[in-house]
Amino acid sequence: MIERAQACCEYCASLARYSMSPFAIDHILPLSRGGQTELENLALVCQGCNGAKYNKITALDPISNREVPLFHPRQQRWRDHFAWNAPCTHIVGLTPTGRATIVALQLNRFELLNLREVLYTVGDHPPEIYMNKQSSNR
Repeated sequence: MIERAQACCEYCASLARYSMSPFAIDHILPLSRGGQTELENLALVCQGCNGAKYNKITALDPISNREVPLFHPRQQRWRDHFAWNAPCTHIVGLTPTGRATIVALQLNRFELLNLREVLYTVGDHPPEIYMNKQSSNR
């Protein structure tokens, strides 16, 4: 799983090597909602995203105010739903699912913004697999 995710959180794109806490394995469709423990339902995630997601599968899109599905790392491509702002510190939602996931999982948490800024200045952010559409990505 670590290799498949290239050692990044599959939601916020944080690199595991810079995390203060070990990454977790998320059941994308939670067990409590009928999900199974199989590779197509598992994602590598940081503790922040794992805690914020808990057993959520939907959230409100802040623009339309409609309940939409959260991003599904096995069924959707990150770059189709998210992009980076110009200094690559904030994740921007491109779709209702992207916007809802950013809010629900707090993908722009204060500590992530600081870390992204520092890593960007030394050329270690964003991870290549999470570059905007012009680059190769999931």
